[in-house]
Amino acid sequence: MTSDDLWFRRYPAARTPRVRLVCFPHAGGNAQLFHGWSIRLPGDVELLAVRYPGRQERMAEPCVESMDELADSVAGALAGYRDVPLALFGHSMGAAVAYEVAARLEETGPGPVHAFLSARGAPNRAPRTALHRAADDVLLASVRRLGTLGGDPYGVPELRELLLPVLRSDYRLIETYAPEPPPQLRAPVTAYIGLADPGCHVEHVTAWAELTTGGFDLRSFPGDHFYLAPREAELTADIAARLDPSRFGAAAFAHPTVTTARTAP
Repeated sequence: MTSDDLWFRRYPAARTPRVRLVCFPHAGGNAQLFHGWSIRLPGDVELLAVRYPGRQERMAEPCVESMDELADSVAGALAGYRDVPLALFGHSMGAAVAYEVAARLEETGPGPVHAFLSARGAPNRAPRTALHRAADDVLLASVRRLGTLGGDPYGVPELRELLLPVLRSDYRLIETYAPEPPPQLRAPVTAYIGLADPGCHVEHVTAWAELTTGGFDLRSFPGDHFYLAPREAELTADIAARLDPSRFGAAAFAHPTVTTARTAP
């Protein structure tokens, strides 16, 4: 396995890929979040799920606690995958990482054809917190308030001992992330939010519109911070529709720096 392969769990497309969708998990999360997506996406969309250090196959590695270091590393690892257009999806902390990777890709070559940013406010509007400094029980209470993906691994002492340091490290990364100024993207941005998400407010999410010249759309779903699990079918269908060449025209996929987008009905 090469160093670049370490960064991605690859779900090959059934046909020659027309676009690669790079997916970034939330704080404390891992690439497994996107396991079911590959069978829902069109056969010419290849999925790359980002594998952060410190968990699963990379458990022996230290977690990354700097946004710049993480975004630089992922953008660099994507160099070998830019033979077809890229699109980026990030959930919660992963949305901020996807945004920073998108900015780096635009600086070094063809940028992504689309950035899908879920359950995270724009960095110029997101409220500041410092939960990474809080006691374990305070941090976990805040996480549980957001909802779950099913079960509570932090309630199992052996799993809590394993997972809590990763969660705290990820919170340190996202809570110390404060770009000045935030980069402007050329890619179109679609933001997603759960209507009952207690940690993410619509006004903060719509602020992503200020950070792109490529067009902005907002889509909401019933559910909490982890709406994407029960709404996986609807979410992936929306993403697939926005990646359809007919929505952009063929030029978008021939020249991934396209700066226009159309909103979904």
